[in-house]
Amino acid sequence: MNHSSNSQTQSLPQNKIKPPLFLLGVAIITVIAIMIPLIYLMIRAGSVSSTEELEQLINFIFNVRILTILLNSIGMAAASTAIASLIAIPYAFLTVRTDLPWRKFWSVVSTLPLAIPTYVGSFALIATFGPRGSLLQSWLEPFGVERLPSIYGWTGTIAAITLFSYPYLLLSVRAGLQGLDPALEESARSLGYNPWSIFFKVTLPLLRPSIVAGSLLVSLYALQDFGTPALMRFNSFTLAIFTQYRSSFNRSLAASLAMVLVILVLCILFIEQKVRTNANYYSRGSGAINKATLIPLGKWKLPAIAFCCLISFFSVVLPVGVIILWLTRSSEAIATLQNMLIFARNSAWASSLAAIFATLLALPVAILSVRFPSKLSILIERGTYLGYGLPGIVVALSLVFFGANYLPWIYQTMPMLVFAYIVLFLPQSVGTNRSSLLQVNPSLEESARILGRSPWQTLKEVTLPLVRPGITSGAVLVFVTAIKELPATILLSPIGFKTLAVEIWESTNDARFASAAAASFGLLVICASLTFVILSQEKKTKNSN
Repeated sequence: MNHSSNSQTQSLPQNKIKPPLFLLGVAIITVIAIMIPLIYLMIRAGSVSSTEELEQLINFIFNVRILTILLNSIGMAAASTAIASLIAIPYAFLTVRTDLPWRKFWSVVSTLPLAIPTYVGSFALIATFGPRGSLLQSWLEPFGVERLPSIYGWTGTIAAITLFSYPYLLLSVRAGLQGLDPALEESARSLGYNPWSIFFKVTLPLLRPSIVAGSLLVSLYALQDFGTPALMRFNSFTLAIFTQYRSSFNRSLAASLAMVLVILVLCILFIEQKVRTNANYYSRGSGAINKATLIPLGKWKLPAIAFCCLISFFSVVLPVGVIILWLTRSSEAIATLQNMLIFARNSAWASSLAAIFATLLALPVAILSVRFPSKLSILIERGTYLGYGLPGIVVALSLVFFGANYLPWIYQTMPMLVFAYIVLFLPQSVGTNRSSLLQVNPSLEESARILGRSPWQTLKEVTLPLVRPGITSGAVLVFVTAIKELPATILLSPIGFKTLAVEIWESTNDARFASAAAASFGLLVICASLTFVILSQEKKTKNSN
C-alpha cells in the first residue's frame, strides 16, 4: 500500500518516454483555443494609448473600492470552498461506502443542485428567509417577529454558492471513491486500525487528487458567478466587471478588471499546483478492483440520514418548493409546461454536444498531465482552467468579437455555442479525468504494451475502462453546468434557438413566474434522468468488477 512515495513516482519509465505527437498536438490546439478570451482581453486592455487614459486605468484598478471588492471575492471563494468540502466529502462517502438507507436516492438528490441556476436558488432563499415579506417572516409574524436578520451580503452569498456548487466537489470525490482499491483499506483494517483511523489516514489521503480537483472547481465557480452576488447585493469582482461592461462605452476598463481576475485565477492555480504531490494513489496489486464492503453505520445511521435530509432540504426541496409554488399559482401551468418541450430539447442537444467534445478534448490533457509530466504538460493543463475562471459574459463577448471580425461563417451557430461551453467548462472534465488516472497503476498499461497491445489498444482496453467513473463524472459536470449557462447562450445561440436557461432568465425579468418555474422544472427532470442513467452504469461497472 503506497500513496506517498515521491521517488517512485518520478522514476516511472513512462515519464522518460516522449508523449505521442497526436496526443500532444490535440492538447496544444485545445489550450490555444481556450486562450482566445485572454487574447481578447489583452487586445481590449492594450487599446489604451494616451497617457491620460493609462493614468485613468491605473487609478481605476488601484481604487480602494476595487481592492475591497477583490478581497471580498477572495474571501467568498475561500469560505464557499471550505464549507462545500465539509458537505461534499461526508455526503460522497456516505452514498458510496456505507450502508446508508436509500443510497441510490441520496446519490441522485445530491447532484440535483447543479441543475438549479444560482439565481433561481438565491431567489428561493430570499423568498424564504428574507428580512421582510418572506415565508418564514410571515409565519413568525403572529409571534411578534416583524423583521428577520438580513440574508443579504456575505451570509446569503456564501450560503447560496455553497448549496448549489458543492456537487462539483461531491462528484469528483465520488469518482475517486469508486476508483479506489478497497484492498488498501482492508490492509489497514487487518493491521488494527479502527474505521475513523482508516478514513483519515488511508482513504482521505488517497482521495487528495479528487478533493483538490473538486475544490478548484468550486472556488473558480464562486469567482465567476454573477447571479448570486447580484441578487444578494454582494460586491463581487464579477459583478463589478459586468456593471462596467454595461455602464461604460470604454470597455478597456472592464477588460482590465477581467485581467485582474485572470491574475487571481492564476494565483489559485499556482496554489493548487503546490498543494498537489507526486505521490502514487494506486495499489501495487494486479489492478483488479474488488467490490468494497459497505461500512455499517450502526448508531450513526440516524445522524447520517439527518445530515442528508438537511443538506437536501436547503439545496433541493426549498428551491423546488418555490418552483412548484410558482406553477400552482398559474392557471396555465400545464400549457406552460408543454411549451417548454422545445426549449428542453434545445438545451439537452447543446449540452450533450458540449459534454461529448469536452470529454474528448479533456482526455489528452489529463493523460499528458499524469503519464507524461513535464513543464509543458503542466502548462497545458493549467491553461485549460483560465476560461473557467472568467465570467460567462467575458468569454461570450470575446467570441462575439472574434466571430464577427474573423469567423463570420460560424458566428451565431451551434459550433460557436458549443465551443463557448467548452472554453467555460472543460476543466470540469480535465479535473475528474486526471484524478481517476492518478489511481490507475501505470504498470497495467506497461504490461499491455509488453503483451503486444498498441498504445490505442492499451488506451481502449485498459485505461479507459479503469477511469470510466472519472470520465462519466466529468461529462455529467459539463452537461449540467452547460445546460444552465446564461450569458454565452444569450449572445452566441443561433437565431431562434432558445434554451431553458434563457427562458428562465427572460421569464424572471418579465415577472412570468409560471414560465420560469416550468423551465426550472424541465432542468430538474433532465438532470435527474441523466443521473439515474449514470448511477445504473456505475452499478454495472461495480458488478463487472
